[in-house]
Amino acid sequence: MAVGSGQTSLGIKAANGVVIATEKKLPSILVDETSVRKIQLLTEDIGVVYSGMGPDSRVLVRKSRKQAQQYFRLYKEKIPVTQLVRETATVMQEFTQSGGVRPFGVSLLVAGYDDVDGPQLYQVDPSGSYFSWKASAMGKNVSNAKTFLEKRYTDDMELEDAIHTAILTLKEGYLNSSFLLINVDLMKACLSITGKSASACCVGLKGKFLERTLRLV
Repeated sequence: MAVGSGQTSLGIKAANGVVIATEKKLPSILVDETSVRKIQLLTEDIGVVYSGMGPDSRVLVRKSRKQAQQYFRLYKEKIPVTQLVRETATVMQEFTQSGGVRPFGVSLLVAGYDDVDGPQLYQVDPSGSYFSWKASAMGKNVSNAKTFLEKRYTDDMELEDAIHTAILTLKEGYLNSSFLLINVDLMKACLSITGKSASACCVGLKGKFLERTLRLV
């Protein structure tokens, strides 16, 4: 229920990276935009976006970061994306059957890169189930978003095309110009890419690059 009423988030796996995107709608114009973070790093190579309850996502982000650090201390190498997703899903599943706690009211899209499997995108649900996706969406406009992604997605899609598709998909949930008027400024900190580069790290999209992309749609 909490996930279905949350703001729309989506992810797209391209041939050379992964894009995750989300709405960033502030509860009031008086809220400091920089204090609201919907996309965060779990490691320098793995990013996550959520739909649902923000406080629940912060708990999971903290636990996932701790797990990644423990793995690095033990094995002296970065945790694979699949393993970090599995550990996070295990935590979420345990909260569905433990006394005195409730299930997490949040779904996660985890995007990352490692040398074994390359670009990866996973969705983790409150039940603890997780799957690898080529493209996925969650939140209140999930039906329209997934239908749009099914029409636009191709296996040979490049990162630039994935960014453009991500913005168009979010726009599908709004009526014509209302998307541009309400969300463009708020989306500047709401797009991230992961892909193999010199440092193979997550990079936030903002400023002139994002504004130029928005003008194209």
